[in-house]
Amino acid sequence: MDYVTMNILESTMVSICREMGITLMKTSYSTIFNEALDFTCGLADLNGDMIAVADYCPAQIGGMPLLVKSCLKEIPASELEEGDVILHNDPYRGGLHTPEHTFFKPIFVSGELVGFAVAIGHIAEVGGMAPGGFCGEATEIFQEGLRVPPVKIKKRGQDNVEVWKLLLANVRTPRVNYGDLRALIAAVDLGEKGMRGVYEKYGLETVRRNVSDLLLYSERRMQAEIEALPDGIYPFSDIIESDGIDAERHYPIEVEVHVRGGEIVVDYTGSAPQAAGPINATLGVATSAAYNAVLHMTDATIPRNSGCFRPIRVVAPPGTIVNVDFPAPSVGGNTETHPRLVGAILGAMAPVAPDRVMAAEGATHCNFVFGGVDAETQEFFACYDLEGVGWGGRSFADGNDGVDSINGNCRITPVEVYETRFPWRIESLAFNVDSGGAGAHRGGLGYTKQMLCLNDVIVCSQMTDRHLFAPWGLAGGGEGGCGATLVQNAGRDDWRTMPEVYGKASTSRYSNVAIRRGDRVRLVTPGGGGYGDPGERSAEALARDVREGYVSETASRRLYGAGGGSE
Repeated sequence: MDYVTMNILESTMVSICREMGITLMKTSYSTIFNEALDFTCGLADLNGDMIAVADYCPAQIGGMPLLVKSCLKEIPASELEEGDVILHNDPYRGGLHTPEHTFFKPIFVSGELVGFAVAIGHIAEVGGMAPGGFCGEATEIFQEGLRVPPVKIKKRGQDNVEVWKLLLANVRTPRVNYGDLRALIAAVDLGEKGMRGVYEKYGLETVRRNVSDLLLYSERRMQAEIEALPDGIYPFSDIIESDGIDAERHYPIEVEVHVRGGEIVVDYTGSAPQAAGPINATLGVATSAAYNAVLHMTDATIPRNSGCFRPIRVVAPPGTIVNVDFPAPSVGGNTETHPRLVGAILGAMAPVAPDRVMAAEGATHCNFVFGGVDAETQEFFACYDLEGVGWGGRSFADGNDGVDSINGNCRITPVEVYETRFPWRIESLAFNVDSGGAGAHRGGLGYTKQMLCLNDVIVCSQMTDRHLFAPWGLAGGGEGGCGATLVQNAGRDDWRTMPEVYGKASTSRYSNVAIRRGDRVRLVTPGGGGYGDPGERSAEALARDVREGYVSETASRRLYGAGGGSE
């Protein structure tokens, strides 16, 4: 291996991917792109293997190789021409969930196909029965929005007008969707141009040889990381609360992590049969979750590409919550089930890798989606809004407070932007005191976002979790706080749940409730579990928690056996 050239090329390709993401952010229309950064940009070789990616969404990073390979099965390389751009969002064709749209553009050098520029982004409005793309009560994939098999949205550099018409006729916000789709195309255009320049500068054979070496280098480094773990079979179980259809039925996740030499096999056998509601994960999601968990346990300097995934294998029985069969719904699998799978894998490895894992995080994106006709402009609006949670405590540090769940790496939308773009007033946004699980290292805090409706009506739906089952602690740590969604109707003083106000089956998964002018909505996000015996938390750390309002005096005495006096 020529390590110097290989590292120069790797850094160059990652920089191209980052520039693709910046272009997408700067040119997109919706807040989920230009504020939350819910997208990922990468490069793939001729086989569809990911050769470089920027530091965006872990769920999409892990799902990218299968997505590109699935597209190439339906539109083979022999049918691709310069200037083509392929679009795809079908969960049953290697996709993650319906809102996730994948664009890839072939890269030609001197007339020869050499690879692909790839962008994956979460489109906020995809049609279906609920504005914003998250129907918490869907019972089939057709209710979750328009499914697009791999199609050419551009042919030889020209728009495929018929495809554009079909896409924009099936959504509530065609102008915003048009802008976001154009932004994704701009990203792959930039990636194609940048990578073509790399090939022209270094030559085809030099780049191919070094990319092959780079994948092998990542594979060997990942193998070395896994070899440092003791061989064995490590099980763990968790439970996902109701699917939005049957509030009394819950869904177990069973994981066995097999470590053998330089290989890890993640076996989900024993997990619940697929649900009637939209919490099912596709095979791409289950695979991406395994990759995500292993990447969190290993050296962060290993180049992220398909090579580092080679030592990781996944067993996901069809017809289960981790490998759903058509035509069951799956929109929540990518946002809610994925982080729960990651958490279960980390929990399984806790006994043998205690310094590489954390207690349970909040494991939800909150996924509060809404739409309606703006009373002032008479234009339809739609939004996919995600929130942060508390992360789990670790053997060496407290959990992070109020950040996106482990598979997202996204930002929350600033209050000023939220109120400017949508008819809500954010009345409060504050951490939840005592929501971090007690421990020698406490869990991170969730927070509460309270909103006042300023429109005649806003139609709201949600796909969230952890309202019933609290995030678990590790090594004697306590549970994190649960989440909640509450409504205060205009003229009332009390706060009630969705089942109490609208007769919904679930407090955490529902669709199409009418929030009217003067109503308030309160989103409470879960905290993270604690790590270690709370009695071992230092007096200085506990005093700081109480002084800064993270832990109350009452909880300090009840959970830690000490008051929060001065340091």
